[in-house]
Amino acid sequence: MSELAMESAVPRPAVVDRTKALSSIALLDRIFFQVTRAAAVIVLVILSGVIVSLVHGSLPAIKAFGPGFLISQAWNPVTENFGALPAIFGTIVTSLVAMLIAVPVGIGIATFLTELCPHALRRPIGVAIELLAGIPSIIYGIWGLFVFAPFIQTHVQPGLISLFGDVPVLSSIFAGPPYGIGMLTAGFILAIMVLPFIASISRDVFETVPPVLKEAAIGVGCTTWELMRYVVLPYTRVGVIGGIMLGLGRALGETMAVTFVIGNAHKISPSLFAPGTTISATIANEFTEAVGDVYTSALIELGLILFVITFIVLAIARYMLMRIERKSA
Repeated sequence: MSELAMESAVPRPAVVDRTKALSSIALLDRIFFQVTRAAAVIVLVILSGVIVSLVHGSLPAIKAFGPGFLISQAWNPVTENFGALPAIFGTIVTSLVAMLIAVPVGIGIATFLTELCPHALRRPIGVAIELLAGIPSIIYGIWGLFVFAPFIQTHVQPGLISLFGDVPVLSSIFAGPPYGIGMLTAGFILAIMVLPFIASISRDVFETVPPVLKEAAIGVGCTTWELMRYVVLPYTRVGVIGGIMLGLGRALGETMAVTFVIGNAHKISPSLFAPGTTISATIANEFTEAVGDVYTSALIELGLILFVITFIVLAIARYMLMRIERKSA
């Protein structure tokens, strides 16, 4: 009886090994948790650092110009009189032109690849679209300046002028001498650059639609257009909107390609043919030449404004996605 009691008091090897294994797993789990939390905190630290740096660098310009910086069209480095309105206007207009072109084309490409394209062509076309996203932006800029802008000047702008010359409002938007470079050309280049993001993401989310839904729609006689309109797009709208917003964010911040083809003029014109500028193009063009605290600070404040615009766009996108998810629930 006493021997049995002694055996039960001593831990058996199997129990000891299991306890050590569980302790080791728990330790690894805690280390993994701490590492992932540190990674998340690093993102917040970097973001906070960027915001603090932009605000601190913008203080001289904010003190010098105040809120009037946002609505002033002045840009004179000699007299140190600066305003952000032409750059903000160019950024928004070129991005809107890009999205008006890229969204329908991108969704059309995704529809063709998922519903209409022969299987033998799906992979080559898909790879070609993804390769467009990998081309450096400066290549788009050089191509736009030497190839695309002359084509626009010769074949597109004269046609638009003659087509909309007698139409109210549109005659002002498509007016002026056909320079080739300008906000319309910059919008076209941006559309080409964001097209792979919208097309690839839309194609990927379209492929997530359960086949049974498509088969049911086809079974009741839906055409391909009706299948996309009433089944695929409603089912994947969250992902499609996310892809569009990702493309819009890329268009708002694109620098080199736009700098080559927009004309870099600090003025506001109702015509899309007129030269203009964007926030990123202004910073890229003039930061190395900025002399004086106010000039440098004005460029940094432009960066802060671009940051705020991008944040507002992403916040609106997130709000839209939350509303859609809430309605779908």
